Amino acid sequence: MSAPLIGALGLLGVLVLIAIRIPIGVALGVAAVIGLTILRNERVAMNVMEQTPFEVAASWSLSAIPMFILMGAIAHNSGISVALFRAARLWASRLPGGLAVATNLASAGFAAASGSSVATAATMGRLGIPEMLRAGYDKGLAAGVVASAGTLGALIPPSIMFVIYGVFAEVSITKLLVAGVLPGILTAAVYTAMIIIRAKLNPKIAPPVTIDPEEGTLWQARWKSLLPVWPVLVLIFGIIGGLYGGIFTPTEAGAGGALLACAIALFQRRLTGQVLWNSVMEAVTTTASLLFVAYGAVMFTKFLALSGLPVFLGNTIESWQLSPYMLILAASVIYLILGMFLDPMGVLLLSLPVMQPMFNAVGADPIWVGVIVVKFIEIGLLTPPVGFNVYVVKSVVGDEIALGRIFRGVGWFLLCEAIIMFLLVVFPQISLFLPNGM
Repeated sequence: MSAPLIGALGLLGVLVLIAIRIPIGVALGVAAVIGLTILRNERVAMNVMEQTPFEVAASWSLSAIPMFILMGAIAHNSGISVALFRAARLWASRLPGGLAVATNLASAGFAAASGSSVATAATMGRLGIPEMLRAGYDKGLAAGVVASAGTLGALIPPSIMFVIYGVFAEVSITKLLVAGVLPGILTAAVYTAMIIIRAKLNPKIAPPVTIDPEEGTLWQARWKSLLPVWPVLVLIFGIIGGLYGGIFTPTEAGAGGALLACAIALFQRRLTGQVLWNSVMEAVTTTASLLFVAYGAVMFTKFLALSGLPVFLGNTIESWQLSPYMLILAASVIYLILGMFLDPMGVLLLSLPVMQPMFNAVGADPIWVGVIVVKFIEIGLLTPPVGFNVYVVKSVVGDEIALGRIFRGVGWFLLCEAIIMFLLVVFPQISLFLPNGM
């Protein structure tokens, strides 16, 4: 049996293990150990299993992950999300579907402060959905906008997915983070346009809402609502400005962002001992779960590299002389299928060792590919049967909205994603304009 064939069987084995509900980190690790034993011997397999946890935990680049998670946890626990939603609600109140638009815009802002799709969906679900339902909004629209806008956390920097992609693909994390800015804004804009058009054509799904300011005129209330939002702007410009200007590295940006979030919360007198403790524990728990998957992924990557499967696939694709567009089309099918069954981290770490050599073989820009891959993973957060963000929203709303109703509401946003992906693929400069200007 040839080594590439053993690698392919290992990949198939991982999918089988995941299908029978084995955790993805365990599935990757088990397949790697068995594969390395077959290719070499059990001593090599045991050495890889012993060394990998230290290699991953000691990675300087990956240390940005707990820092960004801590920054997002502090931002959430100190009340930034409430201020964002209130400001967006006031400014979008006169638009058709104003509350849904406000939830979408507030989600984009919170995604820039948290870097987490799950945190964004859960937070905005608690804030936006009850208010939209009280106003008579269609349940599918109310839940769909929260689940879909939550995926902006995977794209708008600081994005944890971009950090992980950059580390494992050996691509500039700084450029990846900056590259996500315009696609993130484009996504939020297309979502907003779709909501307004639907509400204009069918006002029953989003009845007009009159918001009476507590004091003064509506415009006075709008300008006043912007004052509590300044921490988000400080975080965004502090991190992106520092990265774009070369003031600090992505790893330092994570630590700087966490420190800045602490300083802002302290200045606002919201950094209590309980807030700090909850934020640290949230960061520790989330980081531990991510690193456990990373351990298995690194072991599996070593197994695939030893098998020669990535090189074999890369050479095969090169001999076919496919264009980058044809490969993107093929990759879209693969990512959509994987996204139906795996969580985002699993999709990224399982596919990267196989897909990256293929993209390299056709000479595709690695920054552009990174944006496309993360965008596909973002779409996977919405697709049934395992649309991760859909289940996050379902856990927030309980029995008030049926799961099928949420998936139907998300369908409109998946249509938007098809338009967005077309634009990102046909016009690569949307992703590359800012990184190329650095």
